[in-house]
Amino acid sequence: MAQGARPSRPKQQRLNPAAKLAGTDAGAKASGKSGHPAFKNGPPRKGPAKIKPATAADWVSGARLRTLPLAIAPVLLGTGAAIVASGPGVYHPVRALLALAAALFLQVGVNYANDYSDGIRGTDAFRVGPARLTGGGVANPRTVLRVALVFFGLATVAGLTLVILTQYWWLLLVGVLALAAAWFYTGGKKPYGYLGLGEVFVFVFFGLVATAGTTYVQVGEFTTESVLGGVAIGLISCAVLMVNNLRDIVPDKAAGKRTLAVRIGSTASRVVFCVFLLLPFVIAGAFSLVYPLAIFTFFVLLLALPACLITITATSAKELILALKLTSLAALAYGLLLGIAFAF
Repeated sequence: MAQGARPSRPKQQRLNPAAKLAGTDAGAKASGKSGHPAFKNGPPRKGPAKIKPATAADWVSGARLRTLPLAIAPVLLGTGAAIVASGPGVYHPVRALLALAAALFLQVGVNYANDYSDGIRGTDAFRVGPARLTGGGVANPRTVLRVALVFFGLATVAGLTLVILTQYWWLLLVGVLALAAAWFYTGGKKPYGYLGLGEVFVFVFFGLVATAGTTYVQVGEFTTESVLGGVAIGLISCAVLMVNNLRDIVPDKAAGKRTLAVRIGSTASRVVFCVFLLLPFVIAGAFSLVYPLAIFTFFVLLLALPACLITITATSAKELILALKLTSLAALAYGLLLGIAFAF
């Protein structure tokens, strides 16, 4: 090289437009180590951004209301199964409402706890969706944690009241396990949500435990309706988590969050999503042989099939968000209609 000559700079690599989609394998490869084309100068620094005053709308957004159908559906279905088991005219509205309160408070607590944990880890710095309270610098991390603990406390009060009313003291252990699962999804040193195990715990706690547990606290037994219904609701809940993580494959990979979607890739995730969402209708079909009204559960396919079609063909995160909303509504409709079929 001649003296005084400037070394040539390597040309900056252009990013493939496919990288704009958070949730495609092509996008992950095209965006490089940063995981997203927005990070042209490398990934953002970890840790929460500068704190700004949080509004009421921010806190409502942080509660992630679109996930609440996953808490309501198993209680509706479990209550319908309880009415079948207890016979006509026997109903425990107080216990059903307490189960609903515990499920809702736990769901909101999980959402705020995830916001806190992902925010302080720096995971949300890679987000392409709406900013979170902690990671977006909208609220103080400790405040978000306190709010999460308040909702966990409210869920505990509802659960304890149920235990006292029913005298089923062994359910205290179930409650402790549920709270632990809620926290360690993204909290702790080795959160299981970062290891691709999120769907397993969602299936167990938002499906089997929530549905069969609702039936048990009302009639004191686990029934075929409550267990198989719990399997169905658990699968739909897994579908919700899958499409959410499918949307976030690229940023999650960049942040080191190894969800099931990250592990198996975009194409397989889309197929698994459809399997999760459509298998419950096999269960509904079996129940329709015994409960004639269960046939109306197939109307939920008007939500489920478009969600599958959108997920299979999606080329943008916005489309996957629509599929997520449709799937959440499908969970609520499925729990309501199958629960009514059991009750009447």
